[in-house]
Amino acid sequence: MATLDRSVRRVALLRGINVGGRNIVPMAELRADLEASGLEGVRTYIQSGNVVMDASPEEPSVVARRIADAIDARHGFRPQVLVLESNDLQLAVADNPFPDAESDPKALHMSFLTGPAAPDPRAIDAVCSASERWALHEKVFYLHAPDGIGRSKLAGRLDKLLGVPATGRNLRTARKLLAMIDE
Repeated sequence: MATLDRSVRRVALLRGINVGGRNIVPMAELRADLEASGLEGVRTYIQSGNVVMDASPEEPSVVARRIADAIDARHGFRPQVLVLESNDLQLAVADNPFPDAESDPKALHMSFLTGPAAPDPRAIDAVCSASERWALHEKVFYLHAPDGIGRSKLAGRLDKLLGVPATGRNLRTARKLLAMIDE
């Protein structure tokens, strides 16, 4: 594959792969599939669908479609893929409205939205536990869930409450992806 002209460092967040024994995609295969589709410098972090890559400067939605097509062609399912510019991830981490929660990065989650959302704050508050806090900044929904994301009723209902699909990552994962971008 020829070197991309003016390639752009991007992050792809894949939703629903390697969860509960379903939609299994070995990371070595994912890297090979994405490189065969024209992406370069493909690196993955853990098994839950975090990819840092260099791609042509086309729209993120085009790159997301290319990734979903490659997975569908080889593995027979089409995951939701959200592609972020590297500076989008940097801004999301920098704009964290709960800096006091950074000491427990696994409890602070950022859900990246596929589009703008205008949720009813009362509906969100109704399912939010007493220990949880949330904030919506443009296309990032922040959730501090100190009792664990697995116990959060809000996390499980987020797409419905926001009215748009979202894919979340904890602060620890976001920081690791930022370090990979700079490598």
